Order: sequence, then structure tokens, then C-alpha cells
Amino acid sequence: MPEQQLMDGQALKLAIARIAHEIAEDMNGTDVVVLGIQAGGVQLATRVADELGKLWNKDIPAGTIDGGMHRDDLPNRGAAPLHHTEIPEEMEGKVVILTDDVIASGRTVRASLDALNSFGRPSHVRLAVLIDRGSRELPIQPDYCGRKIDAASEEHINVKWLEVHGEDAVYVDQT
Repeated sequence: MPEQQLMDGQALKLAIARIAHEIAEDMNGTDVVVLGIQAGGVQLATRVADELGKLWNKDIPAGTIDGGMHRDDLPNRGAAPLHHTEIPEEMEGKVVILTDDVIASGRTVRASLDALNSFGRPSHVRLAVLIDRGSRELPIQPDYCGRKIDAASEEHINVKWLEVHGEDAVYVDQT
């Protein structure tokens, strides 16, 4: 079965703007740091931080976090590719917004939360995802979500970013 487009560039842009507006409303100018979970959440973090910066008229720090060494669902943790973690500033007393492109089981988020503990203790951690595909194995739910879909286990959600893939779009395909 060929890929089916779930979101085009305009729908993706609107979803990110909606996520940023919801965060802005909830946080009301609180000190926020946006961290993208490697690798899929990095572009989302940058875009959410940019949108929040426009809404609050200030620079919002954005960085990356890699929870690969904290994964419990990989047979050999050392086999997972490690990505760069960049925490843009001290997190003590700040709200960290973790971002990921797709949430399914919740294991990537759990591993990223474990990694985050190595870098300090934020006052709160919130989760923003572009796509929630369901299928949770852990009791982890996004606080902000661009779109929720019910994807079958054999379906793969493929988020494409202009900066990486040359287009902004979300596709689903059968694996």
C-alpha cells in the first residue's frame, strides 16, 4: 500500500502554531526551555520555540535530548545510535517542554525523562507531540498534541521536515 498523506505543510504549520498557543496560554510567560527528543522531536522543538518567541516577544531557548542509553526496549542499548544532547541553559526552576514528532508506546519519552534527570531538576516537564498514534505501553500522555490518530500496529507514521527531507508533511504507510 502506498504512503497516504495525513498532513501537508500547511496543516503541519497550523498544528505547530496551535501547540505553541496552548503552551503560551498555559505557561503565561513562565521561564520555558524547549527540548527536542532525538531525532524526531528536534525540528518540532525549534519550531515551537520560534512560535513561542513570536507570541511572547522574546527568545525561547531550544535544545536536544537523547535518551538512547536509557532505553529498556532495545536488546543491546549500545547498538542504538547515539545523538547529541544540547541543553541550552540551566533548567533549575524552569518548565521544560519535551517535544517529539510521534508518540506511540511512550518508551522514548520515558527514556528521555531519565536522561533529563542527569541535567538538573526543572520545576515542571510537559510533553508536546505532533502526532499521537495511540498504542501506549506506559502511562505517558502528551500535554499538547497536533493531531491524534488511531494507527494500526503495522502502520508507520513518517514525519518529514523541510530542513531534513525537503518537505513538510506527515505520511502513513503499511510496514
